[in-house]
Amino acid sequence: MPLTAQQAFERAEEGGDHVIGWKLDPEQRRELLMQFPPRYGQVVADHVTLASRVAAGSEPPSETTGEIVGRADDGEGVEAMVVRIADTTDRPGGGAFHITWSLDGGRRAKESNDVIARLGWEPLELPMPVLLAPACWPRSADPS
Repeated sequence: MPLTAQQAFERAEEGGDHVIGWKLDPEQRRELLMQFPPRYGQVVADHVTLASRVAAGSEPPSETTGEIVGRADDGEGVEAMVVRIADTTDRPGGGAFHITWSLDGGRRAKESNDVIARLGWEPLELPMPVLLAPACWPRSADPS
């Protein structure tokens, strides 16, 4: 039975070396990068995390669409796009659903969480639909 993001988050076994969430559709990713040109040199724009450090085999959420609704940028090398999934931007466990969009010199994708919490985010004039592929992947393959 498909799991909502909340259910997948609640059922994920903690303490592992995997991530559950959603991968971006590669073709749409290319289009989104043209529409929202990255501000920094290291382009990430790869996924939306639901939970990190979970066991291999943790079931990913079933949602397959979302909307990019906002942008956060600290002006110092971290840019993220805020995503609404199942009518919320609030990620179970805290923080906001987001895609780390681009990074500069030595910054890390996980810093997007802090930037959004500290500075908030600016809403886009028009939300942009985004295709999301439910996934579970090793943290070693995560650009964070």
